[in-house]
Amino acid sequence: MAQDTAETPPHAPEIPDSHADLPVARSQFGLLRQRRFLPFFLVQSLGAFNDNVYRQAIIGMLFWLGASSDDKALYASLAPAIFILPYFLFSAIAGQVAEKLEKSRLIRITTAMEIAIMSIAAIGFWLQSLPILLVALFCTGMQSTLFGPVKYSILPSVLRPEELTGGNGLVEMGTSLSILTGMIVGGLLFKLAGAHGPLAAGATIIALAVAGNLVSRMIPRVDAGAPGLKINWNPIPESLHMLRLARRQLAVRNSVLGVSWFWFVGTVLTSQLPAYAEVHLGGDATLYIFALALFSIGTGVGSLLCEKLSGRTVEIGLVPLGAFGMSAFILDLYFARTGVAGASGLGVLDFLREDGSWRIAMDLVGIGLFAGFFVVPLFALIQSRTPRDELSRVIAGLNIQNSGFIVLAALSGLAAQKALGWSIPQVFLALAILNTLVALWIFSIVPEFLMRFLSWVLVRALYRLRAKGIEQHVPDEGPALLACNHVSYMDALILAASTPRPVRFVMYYRIFNIPVMRWIFRHAKAIPIASAKEDPVLLQKAYDEIDAALAEGELVGIFPEGRLTSDGRMGPFKAGIERILERSAIAGRPVPVVPMALRGMWASMWSRRDSRLGRMRVPRRFRAHVEVVAGPPLDGSAVTAAGLEQQVRALRGDAA
Repeated sequence: MAQDTAETPPHAPEIPDSHADLPVARSQFGLLRQRRFLPFFLVQSLGAFNDNVYRQAIIGMLFWLGASSDDKALYASLAPAIFILPYFLFSAIAGQVAEKLEKSRLIRITTAMEIAIMSIAAIGFWLQSLPILLVALFCTGMQSTLFGPVKYSILPSVLRPEELTGGNGLVEMGTSLSILTGMIVGGLLFKLAGAHGPLAAGATIIALAVAGNLVSRMIPRVDAGAPGLKINWNPIPESLHMLRLARRQLAVRNSVLGVSWFWFVGTVLTSQLPAYAEVHLGGDATLYIFALALFSIGTGVGSLLCEKLSGRTVEIGLVPLGAFGMSAFILDLYFARTGVAGASGLGVLDFLREDGSWRIAMDLVGIGLFAGFFVVPLFALIQSRTPRDELSRVIAGLNIQNSGFIVLAALSGLAAQKALGWSIPQVFLALAILNTLVALWIFSIVPEFLMRFLSWVLVRALYRLRAKGIEQHVPDEGPALLACNHVSYMDALILAASTPRPVRFVMYYRIFNIPVMRWIFRHAKAIPIASAKEDPVLLQKAYDEIDAALAEGELVGIFPEGRLTSDGRMGPFKAGIERILERSAIAGRPVPVVPMALRGMWASMWSRRDSRLGRMRVPRRFRAHVEVVAGPPLDGSAVTAAGLEQQVRALRGDAA
């Protein structure tokens, strides 16, 4: 089996090196019809499903055997530690292996490992041996550790940048629902199979592992990130090195911290749910599963909505929305039921007939919904801003940190109840407050998160935005100059909301210095510029900053008219853009120019048409339809201001 999995199936296609050569999916659900994504999605979902079927089936076996309370308590305390331990021991090696090997090959190897591990587990079920089942559980954790870095590092290779948010949303949705359904199926195996429970459990987990391996053989070839990497087998220094890689960029470092915090919050909540459902909701065993289902469904829906809300960009503006939304619903969960339930043994329908039950249900869904808004953009940002040859190791470092936060969450929940004597609702209250404080701290360190949130709110509240040609013509990586007509004070925010990659905008210094907006523009690293008459020093500084940004491979946005239109018509493009391109050409690094046009902005708010209140006509112009249209990139070495102006006029729809 091992030799077979090391070979690439001759019929497997290869993912193109360029994102431009990838098929186009108009929405995240279109990815489920494409081979570059569907087999991987199914393998990931089957793996999460099988893990939870297995773990829940062990609990089912203990009840089926009539095990003592001591045996159940021993498993409850040992199982989480046994499963999480491999993440500390093997993540460093897993990250290096995932970086060095071709990714579809590695997925086939890990799914073959799963077949072997589940075969050992089936023997444990057959012999009704808890030690064998715990050994297999440790091996399951090790297999999950090896698969983890591949799970997220493969997505930037098989998805376009504008598909990253949607793809991550699908993965998070699939994982959440697989965990939930796996727990339900695993819990029912021994109840439904009766005397044949051990056989049913063993056959089920082996069948799922075989299915995962068969599906993995349909995953197209994806080249290794760093095939020449020399593996360091010492996990301690390599783990520290991976954690340093994850902290190299400020935004990535804090995204990694945010993902780990998501696991902390999720662990505290889900670990308290069984006792909360029994003591404070008065439920039977099914009510805990129902509560977990509400949270999981909310997370799945929130993850899927991220693509729609973000406009198919990596929109980290959703992260503050998710953080504060989670806090609000956790806080309301505390107020919804602070005391012990007056009834006991309630089923789901009986619980829903109780006063305040729907409020609790909505709180659980809301927590999950905003958790999806929180975590999906963070994963997309990590993937989009981490160098391809480091991504698997950064994900491995993330998994190490996640494991630490999970252990910390479990210990914190235990200490709060045993040492401090807090009730479960009081734990929720403390979690809501702590989540708010941590979110404020992260956003104060990286204002880009909050800046993107404010710009996202402004754009989505004031306009109905439609983008054309962005996905096809704005390059996925490398430098480019985006040139657009200038209509309103909101133009830069509109273009930023339409473009998957961060853009450094060059803007007139008086617009840059508008109160409130200045804070947003400054943290977006906009470049203020003035005319030679107004401030020659600022002009020269702007050219130097533009040149440096292009040299670093960034996108730079410029409005070549040099001023806002005063009558809705385009003005002539100034020669400054030629000077920018000339400097790049002289330095031996000419950059492409992407012509872009704004449509409908003159009839919207914040253009100069609103110079007097009487012209504003808010009811008609609020939430105006606006469009951003991009044309094919032009060779920067041959672009002239007049020629570029004609290109933008054509995109704008001006008559020749």
